[in-house]
Amino acid sequence: MHAEIIAIGDEITSGQTVDTNTAWLAARLTESGISPRFHTTVGDDLAANVEVFRHAIERADLIIATGGLGPTADDLTRDALAEVTDRPLVRNDEALDHIRGLFARRNRPMPESNELQALFPESSRMIANPEGTAPGIAIDVERPGKTPCRLYALPGVPAEMKTMFFDSIEPELRTLLPEARLIRHRRIHCFGAGESAIEESLPDLIRRGRRPQVGITASGGTITFRITADGQTEQECLDAMGPTVETIYATLGNLVFGEAEDQLQDVVLRLLDEKNATLATVEWATEGLLAHGLAVASANQPEKKSPEAQDPEPKSKPSGILGSVIVGQDAGLTALIDHESLSASADQATQETQEKSVREMALAVRTRFEADFGLAIGPLLDGSSTPSVFLALATDHGVETRKVPLMGHSAIRKIVAIKTALNLFRLKLLEEREAV
Repeated sequence: MHAEIIAIGDEITSGQTVDTNTAWLAARLTESGISPRFHTTVGDDLAANVEVFRHAIERADLIIATGGLGPTADDLTRDALAEVTDRPLVRNDEALDHIRGLFARRNRPMPESNELQALFPESSRMIANPEGTAPGIAIDVERPGKTPCRLYALPGVPAEMKTMFFDSIEPELRTLLPEARLIRHRRIHCFGAGESAIEESLPDLIRRGRRPQVGITASGGTITFRITADGQTEQECLDAMGPTVETIYATLGNLVFGEAEDQLQDVVLRLLDEKNATLATVEWATEGLLAHGLAVASANQPEKKSPEAQDPEPKSKPSGILGSVIVGQDAGLTALIDHESLSASADQATQETQEKSVREMALAVRTRFEADFGLAIGPLLDGSSTPSVFLALATDHGVETRKVPLMGHSAIRKIVAIKTALNLFRLKLLEEREAV
């Protein structure tokens, strides 16, 4: 069964409101084993609504529309459905009783305009809305040579829409499927190589028609494999994805850093906790974004057990992020290090000076916070066609530095610098773990 989701409203097409309903519905349909093939957005125009619904009825077995069921002149969904199905609008007494009852319970007079919400295409059914005045509409549309198209129209208010989906639509959808099918996804994240290079190392995975299906996307230097499988049970889906997941891990090794909602900072914090180690950071080119990302990730880490609930020998010291320093200009480093001239321009300082200063930054922040590791991101080196930045990681064994070219659009340069620094640290932690 293939589905189409239609979002209705000028506020969406004009960009004033972000359409979250479509994404939510797509996820719920996928979980039910129904594949959404089309997402359509249309403004408050009757002719445009009719056109959209006609196309959707032709190409989709299931349609869920949101919006346009209010009592005002720009709420046109019921009129569009009446025209596209060639059915007159008739009063639905059950819907009218619901609307009147809702106003009565709230001790408010009902405006006459709200009676419009009780007008339904003939032979359609009401979907109860326990939270609002706009009942939903369910209608089966006959299609020559095809099975009927099941169409649901829901209000655009997210809280109302979600309740109505769970209470009324989801139970009906189970009866429409020939057998219980689930669709499940698994996302595997990689960092440290480009999209083309990663795809070339796994040439068969992205092949069209392959089962399970695998897609690949890139965002801010992170490459994500999205594996999709269907089955009658959760375990059947997971088993179908298993060999593909094993191939990705075996081929890419430490390029893989996590799955699902993992970001590099989440993985770094887990490795620090596993090692019972601490990190301090100092950054220039990234303007505090590294510190912010680590702080948010730290706040979202699972709460640790109380000492009484831990092992008989609790950890002797804390783990995680001890502190962060953000440098805004050359003079700001004097509070941290006794540095040589460090400038954000590669034309005003030699590469050797730049590298040495970033090394000193990593050592100084490690010492200042008495951390096990010190991670530094230097200033942007913008003296050539390809901007770059020096990174440094200070440990008990010395300081490792790396010059990183910041390829791609200027909008993602800071993000790439942060991820590269975190990945440098992640690989160091993995190296130490494997050496034990």
